[in-house]
Amino acid sequence: MGHPATPKHKSSPTKPYQKIEADDSTKHILHLPCGQRIITYSWDGSFRIWDLERDAQVGEEWEDKDFGMETIALSPDGKTIANGSLDGAVKLWNINTDKVIKNWMGHTMLGVESICWSPDGCQDGTFIVCDVTESEEIILGPIKAGDILHAVCYSPDGNIIATGGDDLRIWDADTGQLLKTLEGGATCLTWTSDGKTLIAGGTEIRKFNTATWSQIAVIDLDENFAGTILLSPNERILASTSLNKTAQLWNLGTNQPIGTPLYHEEDVINATFSADGKFLATSCTDGHYTWDVSAIVKKAGLMPDIVGLHTLHSQ
Repeated sequence: MGHPATPKHKSSPTKPYQKIEADDSTKHILHLPCGQRIITYSWDGSFRIWDLERDAQVGEEWEDKDFGMETIALSPDGKTIANGSLDGAVKLWNINTDKVIKNWMGHTMLGVESICWSPDGCQDGTFIVCDVTESEEIILGPIKAGDILHAVCYSPDGNIIATGGDDLRIWDADTGQLLKTLEGGATCLTWTSDGKTLIAGGTEIRKFNTATWSQIAVIDLDENFAGTILLSPNERILASTSLNKTAQLWNLGTNQPIGTPLYHEEDVINATFSADGKFLATSCTDGHYTWDVSAIVKKAGLMPDIVGLHTLHSQ
């Protein structure tokens, strides 16, 4: 399948709606469910909560004394953060109390690179599934998923786990049986909420029909590299970040870019959509930025309903 040509934009660069500089560079960023606050994790091992309306930090930061987090993920209820660390540990943090409530050492080698509710990935090429209730048991794994593992992601129905490394592998979430191996590496993964499409990012962004596991689209990144991909709440916009100081919004229906790249002063590490999809927050080594998605869509000449709250399968 050939790569579609990506149109070159000649319009003026997109400017951030807001930028908040931080004393310590931001490594990870997540929107909290209220939509007006974000939580950041910095390279110095500290967590901070920010109020975007007031451009101000909320309360005092708290510190991970064993800092070295590779990845973080917010629980569905927005009350708990799971993190994977350089030493192979996985921790759960209560956001309200700033305390660790669970701690696992299921990985025997360094570097938990990817985590979601509930699986996590590791640099020794294995993944495990943990029970976050009282039992705290490892209920699946460790399972070898290649020489190196960058990303792991549950399907929306919880029946399948996708892993990305040197190749893309599909697993039965109950038994750990390998169901399919797809050529081409992946560093980041996401599913549409109806489970019909798996999206993998790396040197390009690929979309797969999960009924047949056939590749249905390729987005050419023009020699860039997707470090993060994520869907807007209504799943009509895809955002990608790159270590070339840019992020980009994509029309998921047409696989074309929305507006110009979102330029940053330093490397972009991560990104998160607000709950209503109207804003994108990006973490950078010099702080974090907020981008007005609605304004970017309008400037690109697209209909504003692409930012709406309804999901794809409800349209």
